[in-house]
Amino acid sequence: MPNYQANVSVRLRPSVLDPAGEATRAAAKRLGVDGIKKLRIGKSVSLELVAPNESEARKRVELLADRLLANPVIEDWTMELKPAP
Repeated sequence: MPNYQANVSVRLRPSVLDPAGEATRAAAKRLGVDGIKKLRIGKSVSLELVAPNESEARKRVELLADRLLANPVIEDWTMELKPAP
């Protein structure tokens, strides 16, 4: 069976406050990094899986993202999927 690599990016929805992002933006300003108007923090998850085809691999990663990796109430996610080298 083929191997696939998936990258899932999870980020807070635009309507959700991001205290960690705001604290990091403020710290960047204290370090002398000016011009950052908005900074939001998310997470990136990389995984490799074995599946019979790309469609099945996509279904499996979507299930993980929807039910395990992201909180659908406050977070959105995107996925990149490609054959593993």
